[in-house]
Amino acid sequence: MPDSPAPTFAAPAPYDPSFAEVLDLLPGRLMPSAAQIDVLRGFPTASLDDLRAAANFDHEERTVPGRDGAPAVLLSIFTPTTRRAAAPVLYHVHGGGMVSGDRFNGVEQALGWVERLGVVVVSVEYRLAPEHPHPAPIEDCYTGLVWLAQHADDLGVAADRIIVYGASAGGGLAAGLALMARDRAFPTLAGQLLDSPMLDDRNGTVSSHQFDDVGIWDRVTNDVGWTALLGEGHAFREVSPYAAPARASNLGGLPPTYLLAAAGEVFRDEAVDYASRVWAAGGSLDLHVYSGAMHSYKQLAPDSPVSRAAAAGMDDWVSRMI
Repeated sequence: MPDSPAPTFAAPAPYDPSFAEVLDLLPGRLMPSAAQIDVLRGFPTASLDDLRAAANFDHEERTVPGRDGAPAVLLSIFTPTTRRAAAPVLYHVHGGGMVSGDRFNGVEQALGWVERLGVVVVSVEYRLAPEHPHPAPIEDCYTGLVWLAQHADDLGVAADRIIVYGASAGGGLAAGLALMARDRAFPTLAGQLLDSPMLDDRNGTVSSHQFDDVGIWDRVTNDVGWTALLGEGHAFREVSPYAAPARASNLGGLPPTYLLAAAGEVFRDEAVDYASRVWAAGGSLDLHVYSGAMHSYKQLAPDSPVSRAAAAGMDDWVSRMI
C-alpha cells in the first residue's frame, strides 16, 4: 500500500492586535539547536531589587538539605510586611524551558498576592537540564515542598493551604509535583495553578505543529528543551509522568486546579487535553484559553487587554482559594 500522506495543519489564528508592537520586536525562534541553550540563559532575569521596586514584601532565604545525597536546595521566602497567622502559601516553580531561569523569574504576579492578599510565596531554585537531567529538577522541587510542609509552623504558614504554582516549564514541574505529592502521600496540596504549562514531551498535538517557526517558543525550541531534560529519543520511549505530566495514566486525586493557556502557543492543546482528562477522572479544574495570545504574553505585554484579563482571572481564583 502507498504511504499515507503527511497530515497538514491550518495556519493558526492571528494574534490579538494589542500584541502587534511586541511581536515586531520578537526575534522569532529563540533556540534552533541545543548548542544555543546559552542564548536563552543570556536573557536578563529580575533581581531582588527589581522585585522590591514593584511590590512590598519581606524576604529571607533558606538552604534545604538535599534528599538521598543530592545537593542542597535554595528557597526564597517572600512574606507580607504585616504577617497573618497560619498564612496560605504559594509554592512557586520558575519557567525557562527546563534549561534556564532562577527562583526570581516569573514571580512578580505572585508577589502582588503577597502584598494584596497576605499570602506567603516560597520560590524554589532547582537544577537545570541538560547538566542535570530528569529527575534532578523535579526532585529538587519536591525537596523544597516537603521542607515547606514540615516547617510550616516555624514559618507561620498553614501546611494544609499550600498551592503549587508555575508558568511554562514551571507549570509542568508544578503539575509533576502535584502527581508526586499525591503518589508519595505528602504533602496534601490545596491547589495547583498552571500557567501555559509544559506538559507533553511528544510534540504531537495540532498546536505543536501549527507553531513551527512561529512565536518565541516553537515546536523545535520545545523539543530542544525536552531533549535537554530527557535525552534523545524521549518521544518514543517510556517517560516518567513526573517529568511529563501528560504521560500520566491517572489524573485522579489531584487538588483543585486553575489552568490557563494561550491559543497562540505550542502548549495550547496539551493543556486542553490535560484539563479534559482531569475532568474525566472526577477532578475540579478551571480552564481558560486566551484567544489571540502568544506564549509569555502576560510578561511581554502586561498592559494588553488580554493580559489584564488573564491576570485578573488568576487573581480571582487565588483569592477564592485562600
